[in-house]
Amino acid sequence: MITISTTEGLAEFCTRAATADYVTVDTEFLRERTYYSKLCLIQLAIPGDAEEDAVLVDPLVDGLSLDPLYDLFRDETVVKVFHAARQDLEIFFIEGGVIPSPLFDTQVAAMVCGFGEQVGYETLVRKIARHPLDKTSRFTDWSRRPLTDAQMTYALADVTHLRVIYEFLAKQLKKSGRQKWVEEEMQVLTTPDTYVIEPEEAWRRLKTRTNSGRFIAIARELARFREIYAQSHNVPRTRVYKDDALLELASTKPRNLQDLSRSRLLLREARKGEIADGIIAAVEAGLAVAPEDYPKLDRPNDALQVNPALADMLRVLLKAKAENAGVAQKLIATAADLDAIAGGQRDGLALKGWRHDVFGEDALRLCEGKVGLAVRGEKVDVFELQ
Repeated sequence: MITISTTEGLAEFCTRAATADYVTVDTEFLRERTYYSKLCLIQLAIPGDAEEDAVLVDPLVDGLSLDPLYDLFRDETVVKVFHAARQDLEIFFIEGGVIPSPLFDTQVAAMVCGFGEQVGYETLVRKIARHPLDKTSRFTDWSRRPLTDAQMTYALADVTHLRVIYEFLAKQLKKSGRQKWVEEEMQVLTTPDTYVIEPEEAWRRLKTRTNSGRFIAIARELARFREIYAQSHNVPRTRVYKDDALLELASTKPRNLQDLSRSRLLLREARKGEIADGIIAAVEAGLAVAPEDYPKLDRPNDALQVNPALADMLRVLLKAKAENAGVAQKLIATAADLDAIAGGQRDGLALKGWRHDVFGEDALRLCEGKVGLAVRGEKVDVFELQ
């Protein structure tokens, strides 16, 4: 196994990789105690069976620059292959301001190819690469050095088997003519906004059923402060205060430290010092919001008059269309998407692009009463209505 620990060594590998059709990429990181992921290891592989065709890169070594890798990520002639890429891409975007392109996510491709919903890497290794995967090093502290042989073997397998998986899925997509489907899905992953969390928008992550404008205004300010504090101190937002504590604070509206001390859910560390001051200031800011400026939670389906019978028929149609296309149902549409369609919305993701061709067109015709559903044995057919 080859471990790269110098910028020169990384540049040499990336120069070779620039002549390949693709490079498989994976990372090992820690995030339990930080806001931002701590990059601990990078695995890279290019087509071939030689030892130097698959390497480990140690980003924790002093003086090692990842610039050669970022240059490779920008090279449009080399496909960058990941499995379940989102967290890896977030790391590279935060660390280097770069998103690998062109991108291929084998998890998305496998869903398009009929391997089920959110299919795991281990499953694809077993079904496609026909190889068992040693899981003993899955839960490990990747920041500790030196790495054991078992850890390095485990990490390297994440990119060596990925070569076989990528080539198989790429071939299947070309055969079925569905390359464009995967390319459409990659647009979200390659959009920088996917990885930027603005403190002003952090409140939208909260789950609450209240419609009180004042409550939501306070919750917005509390979420904003928490996000700023977590980012600036590089600690998980739950280490500042958890969502249930935030919602409790928005309800009780503490105005001073004595009020704050009555909280049932707030961590002890948050009842004093900088966090306590920030909470009180956030509550004050929320209370100062004028009623006409109260924020509103984005609940597009709440106001819809959803026809439950139509929603049920759309679920049957989706199941039939997904089975016929050999695609995971949730990749086409979620339950919320179906309710939105049944409620009259016509601008959802399920009605666009390849989803429109597979499901959306007939879904709209079903809503308009132009087609019906017929059950023939275990099969559901769509038929024209006169």
